[in-house]
Amino acid sequence: MKKDWYVKFKEKGVIYMQCKYCDTYVKNVSEDAIATTCGTCTTLIQLKKFPDSLPKSWQKQSTGRPAGWHFMNEFVDKDGNVFHKGVEQPKLKGTLKPTKVKPSKKRKKLSADEKLFKQAEVHKEKQKLKRAFKKQKDFLDGKVNLK
Repeated sequence: MKKDWYVKFKEKGVIYMQCKYCDTYVKNVSEDAIATTCGTCTTLIQLKKFPDSLPKSWQKQSTGRPAGWHFMNEFVDKDGNVFHKGVEQPKLKGTLKPTKVKPSKKRKKLSADEKLFKQAEVHKEKQKLKRAFKKQKDFLDGKVNLK
């Protein structure tokens, strides 16, 4: 909910006013200003309206290495750089073959009904085991039913 007025104050001849989106203070505002927007919020608003205007330097750059490469005990990239737990070993450059990375398994996402049926199966199996355990315990305690 946007307000009709925003906090404004003057300190040492400089007027400060709250941003209408994030409530941070913006410096050097006109005395007749009713509302203002800080630079960060202005950028975010522009990016929402024009998502293709994002500079290339802001976009995520792929290194060509797989996810989690820096957690591997030993990883060799396609250029021959050798890494031990993410730390480059320049002395070993070009001495090993590039690491082959297996693609991760795609897991099928279960629907709500499938999850429920799976839980029911597990519950039934538990009940069977409990009954069998109780039967053995009764037998060992001497409570034998001869039917």
